[in-house]
Amino acid sequence: MILHNATHLDTRRLEALFRQCAAPWPLDGLDVRVRYTRSSPFSGLCVYQTGRIHVNIGRRNRYPYAIRTHVARAKTTRRAWWRPMHVVHVSDAYQLALFIFLHELYHWLIRKARRNTRQKEGRCDRFAVRALVERFGVSVLDHEGRPVPRDSWDFQDLDAFVARALPTRKRPSPTKRGAPTKLATAAIRSLNGPAAHHTPAGVGAAARQLMLFGAMEREWEMRNS
Repeated sequence: MILHNATHLDTRRLEALFRQCAAPWPLDGLDVRVRYTRSSPFSGLCVYQTGRIHVNIGRRNRYPYAIRTHVARAKTTRRAWWRPMHVVHVSDAYQLALFIFLHELYHWLIRKARRNTRQKEGRCDRFAVRALVERFGVSVLDHEGRPVPRDSWDFQDLDAFVARALPTRKRPSPTKRGAPTKLATAAIRSLNGPAAHHTPAGVGAAARQLMLFGAMEREWEMRNS
């Protein structure tokens, strides 16, 4: 990533913030331009053809600044659908720039993952808001200013949706459903081997099976911790 900063914000701090909150997603080939808008409080743009991301912030914004987001679940009736508006307050221009950058970065990742890029504003907002919540403890509020539970807006596996944007060596290796994993396979082999080498003398079949279940349970805890 090459960062061009034409604002008063510290370039090193801004780049470090972008990189830390974007990890582990690849930023190779991205040209990020941070500048002031002419009139609007903020705007952003991702140009797929050139890999350029524009991050535009208002020079006269007052902070904390309220961002109206599209993170809520859509609601439908027989004749229409709508999405409740949720708000997050950013404390300074760095957080606002981060929100814009991550929103546009997710657009880029969707394209890199060869997904349909249309109508993804909600996902892009969730990707950006998730980082603000986890990094700065920002609260997500409804239109009346009440905090909303996280599972009401963070309900999609955003990382899995763009997993193909990661280099192959960094992708998690999928496990075939119903097939034992490596640790479970090793436990099965040891339990099926000679009792003198792998199990204490006098251990019966029921105890051996408990050992297998214990090994698989420990593996599950390691993989999900």
